[in-house]
Amino acid sequence: MSQLPTKQEILDWIAANPTLTAKRDIAKAFGIKGAARIDLKRILKELEDEGVLEKRKKTYRDPDRLPPVSVLLVNAPDADGDLTARPLEWHGEGVEPAVHLILRASDPALGAGDRILGRLTPIEGENAYEARLIRKIGTNPTRILGVFRMGSEGGRIVPIDKGNDKEWMVPAGATHGAKDGELVEGEQAGPKARMGLPKARIVARLGDPTAPRAVSLIAIHQHGIPDAFPDEVIAEADAKKPAGLSGREDLRELPLVTIDPSDARDHDDACYAEADDDPKNPGGHILWVAIADVAHYVTPGSALDREAKRRGNSSYFPDRVVPMLPDRLSGDLCSLHEGVPRACIAVRMVLDRHGKKLRHTFHRALMRSAASLAYEDVQAAMDGAPNDKTAPLLETVIKPLYEAYAALKAAREARQPLNLDLPERKIVLSDEGEVLSVNFRDRLDAHKLIEEFMVLANVAAAETLIAKNSPLLFRVHEEPSPEKLNALRETADAAGFGLAKGQVLKTAHINRLLDQAAGTDQAELINMATLRSMMQAYYAPVNFGHFGLALQNYAHFTSPIRRYSDLVVHRALVNAHHWGKDGLTAQDIENLEQTATHISETERRSMMAERDTTDRYLAAYLSERIGQEFEGRVSGVARFGAFVRLDETGADGLIPIRSLGQEFFHFDREAMTLMGSQSGMLVEPGMRVKVKLAEAAPVTGGLELELIELEGEAVTPGPRGGRPGRGGPRKSFGKGKGKPKGNPKRKLIRAKAKTDKTKRKLTRKRNG
Repeated sequence: MSQLPTKQEILDWIAANPTLTAKRDIAKAFGIKGAARIDLKRILKELEDEGVLEKRKKTYRDPDRLPPVSVLLVNAPDADGDLTARPLEWHGEGVEPAVHLILRASDPALGAGDRILGRLTPIEGENAYEARLIRKIGTNPTRILGVFRMGSEGGRIVPIDKGNDKEWMVPAGATHGAKDGELVEGEQAGPKARMGLPKARIVARLGDPTAPRAVSLIAIHQHGIPDAFPDEVIAEADAKKPAGLSGREDLRELPLVTIDPSDARDHDDACYAEADDDPKNPGGHILWVAIADVAHYVTPGSALDREAKRRGNSSYFPDRVVPMLPDRLSGDLCSLHEGVPRACIAVRMVLDRHGKKLRHTFHRALMRSAASLAYEDVQAAMDGAPNDKTAPLLETVIKPLYEAYAALKAAREARQPLNLDLPERKIVLSDEGEVLSVNFRDRLDAHKLIEEFMVLANVAAAETLIAKNSPLLFRVHEEPSPEKLNALRETADAAGFGLAKGQVLKTAHINRLLDQAAGTDQAELINMATLRSMMQAYYAPVNFGHFGLALQNYAHFTSPIRRYSDLVVHRALVNAHHWGKDGLTAQDIENLEQTATHISETERRSMMAERDTTDRYLAAYLSERIGQEFEGRVSGVARFGAFVRLDETGADGLIPIRSLGQEFFHFDREAMTLMGSQSGMLVEPGMRVKVKLAEAAPVTGGLELELIELEGEAVTPGPRGGRPGRGGPRKSFGKGKGKPKGNPKRKLIRAKAKTDKTKRKLTRKRNG
């Protein structure tokens, strides 16, 4: 009988023979036969438990080494055009090894995001491998974000999406070391199974899903938002130096100020206004808007440019920002900090006393912000309560800004952009990430002032580039389709309001409808129906106008720190004014349509991630209030229940169909109603309700509610398994023989059903 090898001898063998690591190979190498194989199995199990070996199928390997044949994710080319890859089967505890791809002339082209099967060779003396392509194994496999539940043979991933309850099986060799209860990211492993659970491999461990700051992290990974900058991008940003005066106009003596939220970390726009002393323009104003010159630092084709384009925009969450540019730029060189010289592109606009823009000019300049101000402080100064910072600026800077805004407000009222009343929620967090409160943001004149200045600067940029025949990206918002417009008109008619028909639609017509509904019980419903009737804004190299703003020429120019579209417009202005060599390249111009499509998609991606994060934070906030009662309004219905928007927080929760009663509830898809077959009980959007919070799931963002009152009348639960009773008769109940007749809201709800695409998607979801 051969002597059993020591643990170190087994590890040395596996390291030297990575292709011969099955138990039988190890037994053969050490001459182990018969009953001694049981002892070998015990030693291998001990090494596995100690974490120095990992079992993959029937073979063993060192978890700090990659298998000789591995699945790799191809990265974007580096500055020299070389390709590297991320090893998806790396399970080690140390630094992930680098993998350099060695391609032959006959190999297919590879790009960022491709998944390949590669044959690996360790590079001696380095934590790195060379990989040669065996074959491509497809791109974009199904990604899963969920909670890992450990089992005897691997485990399962329980998805955290509200609309997804399909679990995935994770084999023992594909757990990536995940612990029970951890938030993980996985991807489909192998072909879809015809029977049983589909298989997945875990590719990333994201920590405790219940931790306060995991909320936004979930959305970031769920929606594929890049949140880590490649080393070459950071290195390129760190190497940048502040711009000087060379080739720029000197605006450092102009008292431009930034006005931002009190907690803003970056300041990308500044403004200044003064009375026009031209006797030909009595009561007129000179308005300056200066924007950080990001194009000076982010040049076409650079690593910074490639990463900014890939991200498309910054994403904003209650506890963090995922920026488009590294902090060296977004928080430093491209931020217009108080008292610091900064490169900018500024537009000087001449307004008449009615707020009409008479002319404008663009300038590549060097500025120095006179002050970094907060919205609330500026408004307080105008309301008679200046502080130490705003008092010295009140007469010379702040009041002239408000005077220019008053003129622009008159021009806005004449133009009649869409005037929706949709309060924005504000989630206040503690330093630890716990939700302290949920409020609705104040809309101060200071906010509206900056918005109006930025809109005018965007118009000026579009007009200049059109006049100079320069390619650019427009911000496009098309008018509603005839179908959506008819649905909105039906909604208005059913609610007792009117919407013009038989003429060219203008935003003024819709504003009259919104004014009619203002202050009534139907105000929120009309505002939401109007919003849903609108087309979604997007970017395009062709100008289709901006319906919502009632503007023919509009391009985003004012936020190049956080929107790639604005950087494109800045480069177009550089070309149009012959300011330098950092403008749009021929390739940029050729790819404008693809760029527009891409950044429109990244914008929608960020919006969805931000919305999902808000839902989860609201669920976390309300999880401490299980059993409490809330007022709200039915915001939508589905076959499985009714959605309610709570007045206090704006959160959406679900009343499951089971809690309405055992009787059959007829779901009218067109009218978006639920009606009890026996009681005639009718549930439809717009109804006022009182509900009790039954369950809150922060991981999914789901809220489950119980109905207490419907339209001010009590709904009392019947016996277990029975249907709810009512505290009194209701005329609209009917007699259980079909849909209620003569319901004045039917046309209203039918119209809402036709226009509410977003809510239809929501109604296909189930609470987690």
